[in-house]
Amino acid sequence: MDHATISLLLLVVVIAIFIWNRLPVGAVAIFTSLVLYATGVLSVNEALAGFGDPVVLFIAALFVVSEGIDAAGVTTWAGQALLGKVGDRPRSVLIAVMALTALVSALITLNGAAAALLPMVVVIAAKIKVPATQMLMPMVFAGSSGSLLVLTASPVNVLASDASADAGAGGFSFFSFALVGLPLVLGTMAICAVLGPKVLPERPSRLLPPDLSRYASTIAEHYDLRNGFYRLRVRQQSPLVGVQASAVNLSDFDGVELIGVQAKGEVPALVREALEVDDVLIVSGPSEEISELAMRDVLAVAMRPLTNDQESLVNREMGVAELVVPPRSPLVGETVFPGMVRSSELVILAVQRLGRDRGRQSTTLSEGDTLLVHGSWSAVEALSDHGDVLVVNSPDLVRRQAVPLGAKAVPAIAVLAGMIVLLALGLVPAAVAGLLAATFMVLLRVVSVNQAYRSVNWQTVVLIGGLIPLSTAIRETGAADRVAGVLLDVVGDGGPRLVMLALFILTVGLGQFVSNTATVLIVIPVAVAAAAEAQVSPQPILMMIAVAGSASFLTPIATPANMMVMGPAGYRFGDYWRLGLPVLAFWAVVALGLIPLIWPF
Repeated sequence: MDHATISLLLLVVVIAIFIWNRLPVGAVAIFTSLVLYATGVLSVNEALAGFGDPVVLFIAALFVVSEGIDAAGVTTWAGQALLGKVGDRPRSVLIAVMALTALVSALITLNGAAAALLPMVVVIAAKIKVPATQMLMPMVFAGSSGSLLVLTASPVNVLASDASADAGAGGFSFFSFALVGLPLVLGTMAICAVLGPKVLPERPSRLLPPDLSRYASTIAEHYDLRNGFYRLRVRQQSPLVGVQASAVNLSDFDGVELIGVQAKGEVPALVREALEVDDVLIVSGPSEEISELAMRDVLAVAMRPLTNDQESLVNREMGVAELVVPPRSPLVGETVFPGMVRSSELVILAVQRLGRDRGRQSTTLSEGDTLLVHGSWSAVEALSDHGDVLVVNSPDLVRRQAVPLGAKAVPAIAVLAGMIVLLALGLVPAAVAGLLAATFMVLLRVVSVNQAYRSVNWQTVVLIGGLIPLSTAIRETGAADRVAGVLLDVVGDGGPRLVMLALFILTVGLGQFVSNTATVLIVIPVAVAAAAEAQVSPQPILMMIAVAGSASFLTPIATPANMMVMGPAGYRFGDYWRLGLPVLAFWAVVALGLIPLIWPF
């Protein structure tokens, strides 16, 4: 059996396994490259070369850049700014949502846009009394069209551009995809706005993601923070130095109450002996009376009160978190009170037991008690990894939804803009531009090192790295030429447009069941060979493949974004093709008519 036959048989097996959908796609991809080595089709260096390919590095870097944009609150800001001007008209809101999703998909990929905007769209649908089923599928379809606006919007675009360059026709420029992508975006939005309400079901949502956009106001209503508290530090000249905490006299100050005293640098915090310099008194009461107390006893205001004002609770620098004390926690038996500093950056604002506020009194913690803490976002987010408490809502999600344009928004936007400039002008290779942007996202602390590692979709990276050798084998062994020859025999003398249509149908058919990235990697060698056989430029053929690779409309398993909205909206498998088929037909007509005009044969 020759190498071309082995490559084609392996291709058929891989496609069947992907459609079967019982094995991890990353494992299948790696096993594929190992089989190519074991059968002698490729050398060991060729079989493993995919993992060092610049395309793989570029795509991995894009995940980090996308995480930085989302984590900085840019997507939240964009959503609030756009939708705040639309009002509550369902069709206007739907068009605004689709336009926003298309734009965000161009910046942070379709899956990133769907994950970032899904909670917001569900909440908007509830506010305007429209079923989420009427909005979520159009949102995802518009995002798919948005992935054809710029080079970096999708791994599919990068692969098509790289294949065009390898074929000697030159890669696609950064904005060249928009020439066909923009008409597709506008047409997709129009079809979804007109047909969506007619063909999509009106089922109630079953699995709603949490809406944390109004987290601060919810917390303010749930906890009694109206009076707040002050933390007053004992200065060296204070007459309270050496005085027993229980003997501190506040009777001269109307409404002032001593909540507790915290010794410098100590946790637990109650002080039962004489006060020392830098100990802190936690008091509540009118600000004028507190000011007089501070002047009389030479106390420094270490912390002003936090009330139920939303801006003071959650802003760019500071956030809050609700914590539940689990069984067997070391905190059980510890005495706490509002105003107490539990660590260097976290202050306890309130304590509840069985849903009731404990007020200003000291509380000996029991399992099931709830603490409301306030501090820097880094300290609040670190609680998610703390084994002593259970965090009610993810602080990271709270920050992303409730803090538009966070503290790191400016550097995040600057890094994204810099990467776009480098790619648009072709000053450096794409992989270099992406790695530079990802590195600066970390150096400027837009994302932490751990966030950067977590943001990379390693399944996609491994999938591409493992299947690039198969693509190479299909091309180098002549297997692509065989398939291209059969394809040309089928289309006969129909011309290059019929070749494009056949490749479109092939790519779309595979893409409804197999990852669009894997599909494009499989089809690209065939497309290049078909272009060579037909003696036409590979650029229009490859642009058609890029369009077809993004046309994942007929099944929920076609893309992760389609799957993301299936549960929250309550979609069924057969719901997708009802709206997806008209959109797909429109894409085919536009692509066949427009692409050859822009990239001639």
